[in-house]
Amino acid sequence: MDSKKLAQLCRDFADNKKAENILVLDVRKLSSVTDYFVIASGTSQPHLRAIVEEISSRLRDEHGLRPSRAEGTTSGTWVVLDYFDVIVHVMHTDTRQRYDLEGLWGDAPPLKTAPPKKKKTPAKK
Repeated sequence: MDSKKLAQLCRDFADNKKAENILVLDVRKLSSVTDYFVIASGTSQPHLRAIVEEISSRLRDEHGLRPSRAEGTTSGTWVVLDYFDVIVHVMHTDTRQRYDLEGLWGDAPPLKTAPPKKKKTPAKK
């Protein structure tokens, strides 16, 4: 799977669990370590845990992908999942504001991602 598709999947899986302010940064021209950062916020430890579990379990079960490393714990305020070409940062809202990864990587353009497709409900007669 190419790195752009993987980043988009991570974004969609985070969105499944109502992660806030999901951002995908294209760091290919700025970093030799990875191609994309996916940054998402959670509002509580259970919310962080749900987001991290959704991303890691869906990638494992549906695509056979496991992170090469996982740093932080869901009992903390910042979890990093390293999928080589995509690094996922799931952070508590306060932690995200404090460390300001978007500002640190301000030269990285955001990846334009299509919003998740909504299921259509049949029209009422």
